[in-house]
Amino acid sequence: MEKVIGVNFGNWLVLEKWMNVALFEGTTAEDEDELCRQLPREELVSRLTQHRDTYITKSDFEYVKAHGVNTVRIPVPHFIFGDDPKYCDPYVPCIEYLDKAFDWADETGLKILIDLHTAPESQNGFDNGGICGVCKCFQSEELIGRLLVVLEKLAQRYGKREALWGIQLINEPISEQMWQFIQTRYLPHDPKRAEGSDFVPLNVLRRFYKDGYEVLRRHMDESKYVVMHDGFRFDAWTGFMKEEHYKNVILDAHWYLGMGPGGVLDEGDYMRIILKEDVQKLQMMRDTMPVIIGEWCLSHDTLAGRERTAVQKELFYRMVADAQLSAWDEGAGYFFWSYKLIGGPEGWDFRKAIENGWLPEILV
Repeated sequence: MEKVIGVNFGNWLVLEKWMNVALFEGTTAEDEDELCRQLPREELVSRLTQHRDTYITKSDFEYVKAHGVNTVRIPVPHFIFGDDPKYCDPYVPCIEYLDKAFDWADETGLKILIDLHTAPESQNGFDNGGICGVCKCFQSEELIGRLLVVLEKLAQRYGKREALWGIQLINEPISEQMWQFIQTRYLPHDPKRAEGSDFVPLNVLRRFYKDGYEVLRRHMDESKYVVMHDGFRFDAWTGFMKEEHYKNVILDAHWYLGMGPGGVLDEGDYMRIILKEDVQKLQMMRDTMPVIIGEWCLSHDTLAGRERTAVQKELFYRMVADAQLSAWDEGAGYFFWSYKLIGGPEGWDFRKAIENGWLPEILV
């Protein structure tokens, strides 16, 4: 397969408050679910329409194509079709924007990875899962079934499109360890609603992935990729879906340096040490399936707090980028998170990284 050089179009069709705080003005919402519940319907539709019309356009597809990208990962919400009020209210559907994305991809020669980024009652309790502190989707056969319906509708609509690279079954289903870690980070707006929330068991996730594969392959031929996130349990997938029946299955891992250990080492040594294990994991998985790093960035909380001149900052981010890209080269490709921010911390913005010379020549 061709090496994937990609970028995420995050915060376009799935909102994350930290990436554009102004969208949440006038509310106490920390996630898209609560934003949709607090804003009057007319104001909600107007605000989201303005955002979706302008945040990503054809010119953005042209920009990333001109800067070395061959594939874009587009997070989409479970309510994208707006087809069933039981699951889609009070949200605002957005399928017409994904239609536009495929047209723009055709015109620019880019490929698209559709990433089902949220689930009804959430798969992780993150803000990017749509509902902070709530994680109940994989406790319910009904809600799992609803995810499969959405996946099938996506495959029916785009499975034959030339621009389709693949479909990701679900983004970041949470592990027990990660669930414990976030308990004080993503507080629920409605504690009552969050009652009973828990991590996604591995056996449930494995079954969902196999069922999802079958659903997608009904409408998507074997040249397109089926992508599954590691569920923050990378080592659990050795040998999974290795049978001859399963074709072009890709494992997705999200490895952020900002989540790594602290230390007082030299910056270069620090990068090499914390990436060494990632390289070994990528090499180990080769016998089972290809791996993409579906999300990575230049932000590094442990090292980024120092005062730096513009030149020092460029050298720092280039060092962070080069170290990671060298590691990711052991896999099948990578997608930077994310294409743009409106405000927010530096190191996460692809356009700013390009314009400031923080990314290497392969991306310019």
